[in-house]
Amino acid sequence: MNTIGDKRSWSDAQLRKAVEGSLTWRAVARLLGLKANSAGVIRTIKRHADRLGLDASHFTGQRRWSDGQMREAVPFSTSWAEVLTRLGVADNAASRVRVKGHAARLGVSYEHLMTPDVPSPEDAFFVRPGQLEMLRVAAPAVAMAWFALRGCPVALPVEPQVYDLLVTTEKGIQRVQVKSCTQRDGKGRWVVGIGWRPYVLDKTAAKVPYDPDSLDLFFILLGDGSIFLVPIAALAGRTQIYAHNYTPYRVGDASSLLT
Repeated sequence: MNTIGDKRSWSDAQLRKAVEGSLTWRAVARLLGLKANSAGVIRTIKRHADRLGLDASHFTGQRRWSDGQMREAVPFSTSWAEVLTRLGVADNAASRVRVKGHAARLGVSYEHLMTPDVPSPEDAFFVRPGQLEMLRVAAPAVAMAWFALRGCPVALPVEPQVYDLLVTTEKGIQRVQVKSCTQRDGKGRWVVGIGWRPYVLDKTAAKVPYDPDSLDLFFILLGDGSIFLVPIAALAGRTQIYAHNYTPYRVGDASSLLT
């Protein structure tokens, strides 16, 4: 009931009934015959609802779920995906941020949901085997890592050059050409092409040797992960070599990257 001096047109009993039967404060205002789009009206209604201790946890506003549903969903879920499913919300980045923010405002603890979902081994992309056809693409990165791990700064040429990398060593700056080989020949030998085509657009042109004065080192990566670092002086004038003839220049193994 209204008190003396209370200019309200509705009673506490009407407010209780309106709150119980509504999902938004605007709906409460409409049931009380008030302007639902007035911020002042909404503040007045909320103040009296607080005074009466009325429960509005079932309100959803623009949401499909209520505060009460949120308080029930979070504690009994093991992931945000499960929370969103319980609330009937599409699982996407925006929904997760919105729901998480609302949980924070309500003071609902969600620390148990912070552990990221761990994919099962069969679903994890990183267990895929290495693809030998990608060896040529990956070889420069392997070379950069190999030199960097030995304390040798590596730089890439700004414009196309005969060399692939510039490496600063104790002997000065070394010009490095990176080569790779993915298959053995019929006799089981790694046959590495170390020449180049002077006419890039003509794929049928024969390869020619590199000028010994244009390079310092060859970094060679084989399909079994073997790494060779061969000075140009040992390969000058050649366009093809058998890797087994250069075992003294074998400097490492990257086979774990291919398995």
